[in-house]
Amino acid sequence: MKFYLTPGSCSTGIHILLEELELVFEAHIVNLLAGTQNTPEYLALNPKATIPTLVRNDGSALTEFQAIAYWLARSYPKAKLLPGDPDSDALVIELMDYVVGTLHGQGFTRIFTTDRYTSNEADFEAVKAQGVDIVNRGFAIINDSLQPQGYVMGAFTIADAALFYVEFWADKIGISLPENCLNHYRLILTRPVVRRVLMEEGYHEFNS
Repeated sequence: MKFYLTPGSCSTGIHILLEELELVFEAHIVNLLAGTQNTPEYLALNPKATIPTLVRNDGSALTEFQAIAYWLARSYPKAKLLPGDPDSDALVIELMDYVVGTLHGQGFTRIFTTDRYTSNEADFEAVKAQGVDIVNRGFAIINDSLQPQGYVMGAFTIADAALFYVEFWADKIGISLPENCLNHYRLILTRPVVRRVLMEEGYHEFNS
């Protein structure tokens, strides 16, 4: 398989899942700032010009965090990246979708890619503030659904990989995590695979 990622992005969550499953894959860096996602070669794989992209052994490409995470969980069921019963699986997907669609898609995009929301630089700070508010409200909602200690569903799932990457972003830019989310973030950081992935993506401060 071939995995197209940008270090420190949402693709970090998929990178973690691939490593947790001990899958063999080629890693290809997509430099979003340099516009690599808009090259003809990449657009042939992913016309949306987004990351992550996973090219499977049959040559077909999967895009979108939720789709790739779900495919990995269903393709390798022994890893139990989904709990396995309809109610619990639905809760995992519900949280994952909220993380990707709301915290990331509506909140962090306003912080990281402010110019997509306004061309007027005078409005940048207001847009970023709106993004921070969306993120904080999102974490508060998730915090209330988490146990004080432990994973989202009692064991590591695809929802934990999704939640981790936005917790990681919050940590990197100084957004305070509420208590249960902070405990979750610290728990995920204790996983050897997670620390190895962060090292591979250039975050050497986690090698301690």
